[in-house]
Amino acid sequence: MLEKRKAALIQALSDTDRNVREAAAAALENLESLQSLDGIFQVLKSGGRDQQVRAIYALAQVESPKVFSPLVAALNAKEADVRGAALQVLGKKKNVKTLKYMVKLLKDSHPAVRVHAAEALGNFTDRRLTPFLTALLQDPDEELVKSAVRSLAAIADPAAERDLLVLLKDQRPSVRCAAAEALGVLGADEAANAGTSS
Repeated sequence: MLEKRKAALIQALSDTDRNVREAAAAALENLESLQSLDGIFQVLKSGGRDQQVRAIYALAQVESPKVFSPLVAALNAKEADVRGAALQVLGKKKNVKTLKYMVKLLKDSHPAVRVHAAEALGNFTDRRLTPFLTALLQDPDEELVKSAVRSLAAIADPAAERDLLVLLKDQRPSVRCAAAEALGVLGADEAANAGTSS
């Protein structure tokens, strides 16, 4: 049935009216992307780990609400690489409905997945995430702490100030550096607005 539709649209590419030709071309492109989307979903369900990771990164290029359900499902994958890739893509897509699933991975058993989760949450600039991220600042994992600090900087919630000030005394120089950079941008919008209103 789909092949019959595609054949008809291919014929419509030769229509005498330019608008019909353009509509047919757009429709064909849409059908082809949906067909490839089904193939990507199939790889996510039954492919090997490397194939699944590539499929997830392919979904980063797809602008369709259909991608969110498979990406959220990938957050429960057995392999840490798959969970991490799904977090990265979901972070870039910034769909607020996926936040509750992503936050859960801040407590994942694999350190790299926790780092990806902390990093991805910073893309949302949602101040409700501040308590989840500040809770990570006492973790012994240096990369996790730095990811949480970067996300707090992106969110720029002044409520994180006290926790970040404590990090200026951390024994790890890279953590102190990240904290200093974050403190420079916290509440920058409020400060700029206060300066213009006076």
